[in-house]
Amino acid sequence: MSGFKYDRNRTIMKKQVLYIHGGESFWKHGDFIERLRTVDLWHLPTQDDLGGYKKWTSTLAEDLGEAYEVILPPMPNKQNAKFAEWSIWFERHFEYLQDGAILIGCSLGAMFLAKYLSQNDVPFRPGAVFLLAGAYKLPGFDETDCGDFLIAPEAVRPVVGKIDKLIIMHSQDDHVAPYEHGVALSKAIPEAEFVMFTDKNHFLIPVFPELLDHIHTLQ
Repeated sequence: MSGFKYDRNRTIMKKQVLYIHGGESFWKHGDFIERLRTVDLWHLPTQDDLGGYKKWTSTLAEDLGEAYEVILPPMPNKQNAKFAEWSIWFERHFEYLQDGAILIGCSLGAMFLAKYLSQNDVPFRPGAVFLLAGAYKLPGFDETDCGDFLIAPEAVRPVVGKIDKLIIMHSQDDHVAPYEHGVALSKAIPEAEFVMFTDKNHFLIPVFPELLDHIHTLQ
């Protein structure tokens, strides 16, 4: 509704959870065009990237339960994302989010949160930040499809003082963001909790009970 403004001073009884999804980003426009020409059509009715079932995010609100308010913002232009554009859209939610909100980023979403929160302050104090399957600026890593979302692991350290808890999750069999990136981030930020999996791939899974358990145990 035009002109509608949220009131950050109102009382929210439910625990807020905001999830930022993944995407792709390209330095060169030609690389993006080639991706459009060659990428599999994952959205057809006869197939999806999970082999016939939905990803865990589709039932996140239901699985967490009535005590949680789940926000799933569709980030702009996820097929060729730009950090500045995602920053604007993320900031639009600040007047709604309150102290204690849980932020979850997966893949490019994790990279976005890591970079944004390390370089900027927010008007609320997150209760926890989950960084799932992110890639970071490491020697030898191909930066072609990460654009301006990349940040060196040690440059993420300022996040620690701005939030209550940082949880890094990565699976050893991740075929998109190498497991070594999660390890590197955890070594750069030893205060963070590092949760390692062996069989969760790029978290393209139908259910994610381990994440639910972690969220439910947060105070």
